[in-house]
Amino acid sequence: MKKLFALMMVCSFAVAFVACGGKNKAEEAAKMKADSTRTADSLAKVAADAAAIVKAKADSVAKADSIAKAASEKKKK
Repeated sequence: MKKLFALMMVCSFAVAFVACGGKNKAEEAAKMKADSTRTADSLAKVAADAAAIVKAKADSVAKADSIAKAASEKKKK
């Protein structure tokens, strides 16, 4: 009886190991590529947003400088 029980346990473990293994490598590779692409797109958007902020700040400084220059020229007259 013990031998029969041991044989059934070995068979059930073998079936469990076979059922849990063998993941599809192509699916994993496609998922990793999609995640990588999504990350790259996100980083590109952040870089574009940062560039827009820098440009907006430069434009703001230039406008402030032109207003200050016009005000100083107005005082001279």
